[in-house]
Amino acid sequence: MKIHEFQAKEVLARFGVPVPQGIPVESAEAAADAFRRLAAPVAVVKAQIHAGGRGKAGGVKLVRSAQEAEAAARGMLGKVLVTYQTGPAGREVKRVLVEKGSEIARELYLAMAVDRAVGAPVLIASTEGGMEIEEVARRNPAAIQREICHPVKGILPFQVRRLAFDLGLGAQLKPAAAVIEGLSRAFFALDCSIAEINPLIVTKAGEVMALDAKINFDSNALFRHKDLMAYRDLNEEDPKEIEAAHHNLNYIALDGSIGCMVNGAGLAMATMDTIQLKGGKPANFLDVGGGANKEQVTNAFKILLSDRNVKGVLVNIFGGIMKCDTIAEGVIAAAREVHLAVPLVVRLEGTNVEQGRRLLQESGIRLQTAASLDEAAEKIVAQVR
Repeated sequence: MKIHEFQAKEVLARFGVPVPQGIPVESAEAAADAFRRLAAPVAVVKAQIHAGGRGKAGGVKLVRSAQEAEAAARGMLGKVLVTYQTGPAGREVKRVLVEKGSEIARELYLAMAVDRAVGAPVLIASTEGGMEIEEVARRNPAAIQREICHPVKGILPFQVRRLAFDLGLGAQLKPAAAVIEGLSRAFFALDCSIAEINPLIVTKAGEVMALDAKINFDSNALFRHKDLMAYRDLNEEDPKEIEAAHHNLNYIALDGSIGCMVNGAGLAMATMDTIQLKGGKPANFLDVGGGANKEQVTNAFKILLSDRNVKGVLVNIFGGIMKCDTIAEGVIAAAREVHLAVPLVVRLEGTNVEQGRRLLQESGIRLQTAASLDEAAEKIVAQVR
């Protein structure tokens, strides 16, 4: 689950990480009032969307008066911001953060994520902050420092000191250590998948603080942190993904034209790869799970067809726990209810496969069946073309 910058800063502040004073607002008039309340000579108005690259897209403005703050907010609110992370569709700005300006002496990078290669959390730091870490890794990999953390104990004191000195923060060791330890505690305590401060700044007065922050939480662990659900912003999520979650379905929208309904994440990945191999492009990842019922299958089909980019549908089901006749009943019910008007290819295998195939053949619905994944992918790609 992603959250906004101002929310990430609220989280970090709870763990002792200094952040600039800021006020999130939803109107231009409120932005002007926020500037006056901050009582600072300079402030920054920042668009709040779940994506990076906002500055390059015009989503970050320096302002020196309440009038400028109001104008900057009016120029962002309600507008669609397109960055390298949003894709061409962009994201509509519904909220901005008015933040007290900081006198920056240095910009650094600090983040924590899970390194699957070593099977442990890792702290990543760089002296080159304020830019995309992927660009730093490509251009100057030696500028990136890593500290592998103990999965239970977290980062140890000697690692904190070493990282601080690697970042050139020996003169600010105590405040730097507070930031590093605070980020680590937040990551472990809240089951984060990533916690990033970019840039981590040193001010001209010698303060160390998080000027920008990004935190994503592991959705599988949110049952332990029900309070974090208050941070969820449904406006930033795909309505189809929200609807799928409501029916306990796993759905991720993609940019292709072939809708996929599959049971099991591994089979779903193989199905998408095979469609790509045959010259098509999958429009989604949709896993109905191993024990879906007829109603879930029907809802899954509706979600697939609600995507206007879908020009054909491939159903690829292995009936292990789930029975093929249940899948067939769901497909038939959904196709009749939504008045299916795009090509449909169904490949069933496993428990009650003969009953499932017979139900499909006798349904009167226009569809094709396939005996293998290769055959199914070839048929749906040919029909969509």
